[in-house]
Amino acid sequence: MALLLLLSGSCIGFTLAMFGAGLSDLRKMFSTKSAENIQFLPFLTTDLNNLGWLYYGYLKNDWTLMTVNSIGAALQTLYVLTYYYFTPEKGSVLLKMLLSLGVLVLAYCYFYFRITEEDSRLNQLGLFCSAFTISMYLSPLADLAQIIRTRCAKCLSLPLAVTTFLASTSWVLYGWQLDDAYIMVPNFPGIVTSILRFWLIWQYPLEEEKYSYKYLYA
Repeated sequence: MALLLLLSGSCIGFTLAMFGAGLSDLRKMFSTKSAENIQFLPFLTTDLNNLGWLYYGYLKNDWTLMTVNSIGAALQTLYVLTYYYFTPEKGSVLLKMLLSLGVLVLAYCYFYFRITEEDSRLNQLGLFCSAFTISMYLSPLADLAQIIRTRCAKCLSLPLAVTTFLASTSWVLYGWQLDDAYIMVPNFPGIVTSILRFWLIWQYPLEEEKYSYKYLYA
């Protein structure tokens, strides 16, 4: 029980630190009064992911899942609304928000009304959330070719890679303790992609870091 409580605290702390990485984008939008060079879709997809896991945690009566995903959903919703406020492309952003809301409502109706048996609902929802989480963790790999081609990893955030690695590891161990494959399995890609990001940041450091290494060993 003590180990489970320790892992629960680690999951909450590291995951909230990972979600909090978006606060830098939030400050940037307020300081520049613009959403330029800010990615919108990661905020939106993470928000949907949080809401899905929040429902899963509610069905399973898991306070750890409910706590971290309710706070995560609130943060991501704040990022989404702030982006909408500052972006000049309000029509396109509003359409994506409404489509996502429609998908969320349809998914809720399907799981609540269509699947009446509780165990079946929990299993199918867990499978859906797991697939969504895996796709989110694998999405940074889309930039892999560009990073290797330009030999520059400036689009990668080391603090985000560290918090993602710690959060993913904590959730894998937490899921293992609960014997819940839906929590454990989808977080393995988070560990793998974080290690890959560590390697890319080490392999292709920023120009000022290259200069520092050169000066250090001259």
